[in-house]
Amino acid sequence: MNRNALFFDIDGTLLSNNTHTVPDSAVRVLSETRKKGNLVFINSGRTWYALQEIIKGIEADGYLCGCGTNVIVNGQTLLAYEIPHEKGMEIKRRAHEYGMDGILEGIEGIYYRKDVSPVKKAEWLRQTFIRAGIFSCGNWDDDDYDFSKFCLFADENSDREGFFKWLMPEFKVIDRGNDFYEIVPAGYTKATAMNLVLEYCSVSPEHVYAFGDSGNDLDMFKAARNTVLMGSHDSVLEPYATFITKTVEEDGIAYAMKKLGLV
Repeated sequence: MNRNALFFDIDGTLLSNNTHTVPDSAVRVLSETRKKGNLVFINSGRTWYALQEIIKGIEADGYLCGCGTNVIVNGQTLLAYEIPHEKGMEIKRRAHEYGMDGILEGIEGIYYRKDVSPVKKAEWLRQTFIRAGIFSCGNWDDDDYDFSKFCLFADENSDREGFFKWLMPEFKVIDRGNDFYEIVPAGYTKATAMNLVLEYCSVSPEHVYAFGDSGNDLDMFKAARNTVLMGSHDSVLEPYATFITKTVEEDGIAYAMKKLGLV
C-alpha cells in the first residue's frame, strides 16, 4: 500500500485562533492516520521554539519550522538555517530606523523589545506574548543570538517600501494583511521544506496532502497535489484548493480526513 504524506499548518489549521487549542478530533485523526501507515508532518511558520507547547500530545513524524528554515524528521535534523549574524544585526537596526517593529524568530528562542514599542500593533503582540507567558529570550538589541526569520508590524509612521527595498532580493516578504508582514530568507518556503521531506521519505507527489488557511501556505499549496483549505481562510489560496473543509472549531481537520479516506 502506498503511504500518504500529510502536511499541516498550525495557526488557523490545527490550532484555533479563537480558543488557542487544537481540537481533540484533530489530535485523534492524526493518530489514526499514522496507525494506517500515513506520515504526519507539521509545516509551520513558527520556529521550533514557538512550537513546543502546541505540539505536546500531537503525534507527528516530523516538523518543518520557520517557513522552511528548519526541518526535523524522526528526531533527525535535515536542515537548520539561521541568518548570518552580522546581517541579522543590521536587520534589527534597519527595521527600527524604518519605523517597524515585531518579533525575531530563532530555532532556540524568540526575541522582542523589553521596552514599550512605538508601533501600537507590535506593542499589542508583545503584551499578548507576555500575558501568555511567552517571554523574550533576549532583548531585540542584544547581539548574542541569531534568528531564522522575523515578523514585523507597520503603522502610519513606517517606511515599508524603503525597508522592503533594502531587504530585496535576499528576503521574501509575505503580506499577512492588517499591517503585518512575515519575512523569510529567499529560497526557503514551506514548499522547499516539504519537497526535502518527500525526497527523504520517498513519497510520490500524488500521495501528498497539504492542509492550510493563510498566505504563508501559498507555496505549499502550489507544490502539493492534494490541498485542503480550512473553512476560514485567506482567499489567495482558493485557486489552489482541491477540497474546502469546515473551520477548525467545526472539526474541519477530522471532517476532511474522513471525506478523503485518510482515516
